[in-house]
Amino acid sequence: MIFLILAESGLELVPSNLQKHVSVISHAHKLRKDPSKILLDNSWHFAAMKGIKDEIKRGRPDLVHFCILEATTIPLYKKNKIKIYIHTIDDKVIYFGDNVNIPKSYHRFEGLMEKLFLEKTIEANGNVLLKIKEKSFSDLIDEIKPSKVVGFSTRGKKNSYENTISEMPEDCCLVIGGYQKGHFSDMVQRRIDQLISIGDSSFEAHVVVARILYEYEKTIFM
Repeated sequence: MIFLILAESGLELVPSNLQKHVSVISHAHKLRKDPSKILLDNSWHFAAMKGIKDEIKRGRPDLVHFCILEATTIPLYKKNKIKIYIHTIDDKVIYFGDNVNIPKSYHRFEGLMEKLFLEKTIEANGNVLLKIKEKSFSDLIDEIKPSKVVGFSTRGKKNSYENTISEMPEDCCLVIGGYQKGHFSDMVQRRIDQLISIGDSSFEAHVVVARILYEYEKTIFM
């Protein structure tokens, strides 16, 4: 078993201080939703987001969608060999039930996440598919108690996917930033035991998710 955390992910509802901005109101009107009940999205709310704290990390629910699709459509997940968590930029944690099918359509994913943020739990046939809790990254690490926490960042020590997996103990936790730019905050980095850089350039989060999980799958199924 391994754990995967998308840390400080750019997934959140529009915060209260931005809900009256014209770009947010206009977008909400098009969606026929209240501004407080839609996801913050840099594609639509760029003007509203100018200058906010952690601006470059926020408003990318599409990137989170890519990462989660990569992680939940592979044998590793289907055979319950991995536990996935989304830690958000505003310190919430999304938990996944077993074999949850995430919508491949972004618009359906968007609606699902908005519902989750508002209702806190998504259930079907008496089973909890998704739930969200107020929780910091550090508290999540304390909860799952991994044997080792490995983070991926261009600031880390150079290594390959193959070597990283070969050196990884059982019950290890892999941490990948769920944002488009930037680096782990000090709070997250303090809980990382080993920081690794893959390759000579920065890769999008979903690429790292796909490649590192494939390497792990090879050690189990091939």
